Amino acid sequence: MTSEFLLARAREPWTELAAEPVEFPSSEGANVVVSPGSRLCPPWWTGIVVLGRAGVVTVPSRRAAELMAGASTLSPEELVDPDRLRAVLPVLDVLGPASLCYLDRADFLPVRGGVVVEEAVHDHDGLSALLAGAGEEDTDESGLVDITSPAFVLSESDDVVAAAGYQTWPRSVAHLSVLVAPGQRGRGLARVVASAAVAHALAAGLLPQWRARANASKCVALALGFQELGAQLSVRLGETVSPVLAGETAV
Repeated sequence: MTSEFLLARAREPWTELAAEPVEFPSSEGANVVVSPGSRLCPPWWTGIVVLGRAGVVTVPSRRAAELMAGASTLSPEELVDPDRLRAVLPVLDVLGPASLCYLDRADFLPVRGGVVVEEAVHDHDGLSALLAGAGEEDTDESGLVDITSPAFVLSESDDVVAAAGYQTWPRSVAHLSVLVAPGQRGRGLARVVASAAVAHALAAGLLPQWRARANASKCVALALGFQELGAQLSVRLGETVSPVLAGETAV
């Protein structure tokens, strides 16, 4: 069962990343704010984050806010469903949805024994080789190049076959990143290195956050004790006018 404390902590960084004052509703629903500088989504996109039965939405202009009014009848769960949004909004492109999972310290299920996971610096030759071999798409999706923690690596025959780490987010959140070499997937290596990264984050007093687009990634998180609390979706809307071009002042 999700604790109110865990849910409240999970929501905190997203309200800060919104870049304009906004809060998750105390009851079911979503609050919309005009925020061209939002970090919930790419520039000039609309960012939607739903946690529990409540959500926050950042839009780049008042025109986009007017468009979002067309989605006012959707439930929070439907707001992160691209098909439901397309039915009521002029959606040109989407990123996601991605599941958002969080870990309470008491629920952590670490991987113990059997393998040796080492800490590595970011310019470790084996780590660089792993990133290069995984390809640009998988590397970007993992977010491993952006970690602020040490990298936790698993090596076989002098080759790094899996690595994990985390980026420190606002409000003491550790955003997890995991990458496994393409030829080594399906062996449970992601859980091994992620377990080491999660343990490091918890020892630092941080809240582990796991964002997963692929079901396999979510399964790794759940196996470590994470709870799926919601989802994130970014959409690019048609007929969205830049506040600068429209003569608007950001609010």
